[in-house]
Amino acid sequence: MDIIRSLINMTCGMAPYILFGLLIAGLLHVFVSPDLMGRHLARPGWKSVLKASILGIPLPLCSCGVLPAAISMRRSGASKSATSAFLISTPQTGVDSIAATWSLLGPAFAIIRPVAALTTAFFGGVAVSLSEKKDTTTDRDPSLDECTLPTSEPSATSLPHRLLSTLRYGFFDMMQSIGGWLLGGLVIAALITEFVPTDFFASLASHPLLAMLAVVIVAVPMYVCATGSIPIALSLIMKGLSPGTALVLLMAGPAANFASVTLLSRELGRKATAIYIGSIVIGAIFFGMLFDLLSPRLPLFSQSN
Repeated sequence: MDIIRSLINMTCGMAPYILFGLLIAGLLHVFVSPDLMGRHLARPGWKSVLKASILGIPLPLCSCGVLPAAISMRRSGASKSATSAFLISTPQTGVDSIAATWSLLGPAFAIIRPVAALTTAFFGGVAVSLSEKKDTTTDRDPSLDECTLPTSEPSATSLPHRLLSTLRYGFFDMMQSIGGWLLGGLVIAALITEFVPTDFFASLASHPLLAMLAVVIVAVPMYVCATGSIPIALSLIMKGLSPGTALVLLMAGPAANFASVTLLSRELGRKATAIYIGSIVIGAIFFGMLFDLLSPRLPLFSQSN
């Protein structure tokens, strides 16, 4: 009964923000053409990396969407550096997860998540650019998991049709994409809240770097989407982990997972893939430690909590 109560409380707190985020997700999908991204990401260098990092921030794509989308960009001519930046920034955050983060974790978390994602993606993409060889060939592989590329609506359709497509994608297709991860995150959070002893993380509380490394080890193989990781982070904070350690989970969990390594190694090369993973881990720990230093002076939780 306590588990159900915790699950209901978290769901009710997130619901209005999730609905708003899903509406914005539908608008982005229908009214912003994916071809627009590819035209600006072909040249290696910091400008295309910055564009890719920024473009990835609002897009509500988890791994199932971002991998085929990024590979399509790469095969359409986007540089390795821009593709890597897009892969780093996109899964970490999105309009839906930013709204949900504000609802459960407060404005400080909601602001630092996209800032950390943008910064990590930019420096990771620049690092790939510096190591990128002048090779214009692309090894094409028709196998792309079971995910399908999101497609935009034809520009010739009427406005009412596009609005209906917005609602269909946001509240049906998008919910099918993230609903399972979100529910899984809520259930895990409820289980942690009820069954993990209050002092379980007390031994790690005085060693934040060790706690962050432990979270990275757990978060990377345990992939959760950007929205589904929020209630897990909240429950861990309530059990004694520092806000910075929770931020590490919010960054590393959605952005990196072992399932994508093989595919990315084939498309981007081992060196770029290693830089991609390393950028996420190092960036997450850096921002986690920085957030712990700043958190005493920041509003961590919304007033509704």
